[in-house]
Amino acid sequence: MNLTVFIRYQIDPFQRDAFQSYAEAWGRIIPRCGGELLGYFLPHEGTNDIAWGLIGFASLADYEAYRTRLRADAEGQANFGFAQQRRFILREERTFLAGVEGTLNRPAQR
Repeated sequence: MNLTVFIRYQIDPFQRDAFQSYAEAWGRIIPRCGGELLGYFLPHEGTNDIAWGLIGFASLADYEAYRTRLRADAEGQANFGFAQQRRFILREERTFLAGVEGTLNRPAQR
């Protein structure tokens, strides 16, 4: 994996459960459409309105092919519609990151 899409969401903290359902649906959709789902994350302590999603791809071309498949996916379209209808996502930002070799997936040493 050479590219990670880091999605930062500002969510309505009173609709946390709706965002969780939205994220869980991506757990089925994203891998089917070609993304390596690294995970979605909800706030636990501290700031209560910021959530994240991380999706990995081998290249920008793979990301673009994924986006094409995602737009054609019926469950993906329904999940986007769910978010628009319920309005629990207040803001969404995407950042494309390249991993630094030698720092990824390093287990703890004891």
